[in-house]
Amino acid sequence: MCEIIVKKIEQKNIIWFENSNSYLLLEDIVAKIILKIQNNVSVKEIKDWCTLKLVSPKDISHSFVDDVVNLYKQQTKTSKNDVGKEINYSTPNIYYSSKYYLIHETVFFMQFQTEYHESLIHPKFAHLEITSPTSYQNCYQIFEAANSIIFFKNKTLIKDWTREEAHLFQGKLSMHILIDIYKIPENNWLGVFHASAITDKKNAILLLGDSGNGKSTSLALLNAHGIDCLADDFVPVDSHKKIRSFPAAISVKKNSVQTLLPYYPNLKETAEFHFKRLQKIVRYLPVKNINYNIQSSCKALIFIKYNKEVELEISLISKTTAFEKLIPDSWISPIKDNVNLFLDWFLELPCYQLTYSNNQKMIATVKKIFADDL
Repeated sequence: MCEIIVKKIEQKNIIWFENSNSYLLLEDIVAKIILKIQNNVSVKEIKDWCTLKLVSPKDISHSFVDDVVNLYKQQTKTSKNDVGKEINYSTPNIYYSSKYYLIHETVFFMQFQTEYHESLIHPKFAHLEITSPTSYQNCYQIFEAANSIIFFKNKTLIKDWTREEAHLFQGKLSMHILIDIYKIPENNWLGVFHASAITDKKNAILLLGDSGNGKSTSLALLNAHGIDCLADDFVPVDSHKKIRSFPAAISVKKNSVQTLLPYYPNLKETAEFHFKRLQKIVRYLPVKNINYNIQSSCKALIFIKYNKEVELEISLISKTTAFEKLIPDSWISPIKDNVNLFLDWFLELPCYQLTYSNNQKMIATVKKIFADDL
């Protein structure tokens, strides 16, 4: 039977389904019906119960139960997981580039078959490149075959992706870097969030928001004003609910360069990268003084947005709203124990919406949250 987890969140319920590894936010009545189905209560009994509970005509309550039963079946059906897909890939003899990176005392040797493959990975890690090491611990090979992006690690196929799934490839490769630098297997990570993470050396705060809302720019500004950066775009949380560092450079969009130049004058000469698929032009800013030994408890989630019409506004938002914003761009471990830990972690956190155009007020407000002075 498919495992499920149910957690109360304000006036609704979060339900996680193991087979689909999906999260749904549902009303109490729907959650109760799903629990009855899970406990093998007959559909007839559920329909009779629902008719009394809803005080509604039988045909309406019965149809409602049928809809919930179909939802349950959809979420609990067994995934095929590409059954029958067996492709043998041969690694190329020639690569466009080969690079070494030193990340937290671990040397990575990466080979890219084409300039396109290099552009997916190298810009974020260029500041960690080294030359002619005496040895390396991990070999990553990225190439193309059968119209797919192929990722080999130490002569073992990790996975393949279409070009449209390039962002999934980038996430998986970053996950393997994370595993290799901390020597912590994937099963011991609760999740990775599309966010920026900062720390006051005691606690961490996650900055979240849609692409273009200014979270990376906010991160760079905070970093220039004494708040340390833990990670940008790829924020890992371990099985002890601690935020860990990840060394990918901060992505700076073209329209943010002038804002950051007073604090990072080297940005003026930094190379620009054009990502046509994402329709954006970015430069990369290396993280200052990254500390891999920091393990920070999360103090809050801040959904941040730059708006030139608003000097500064901050307010608590509902957990339901925050959850709906957090989940779509996140990787959450599909292991039941980790899901439980993740949900408990999330439900303990205050969640804010911060909208601003005044950089100094934004910085002061974030510092107040760290100091419990808001």
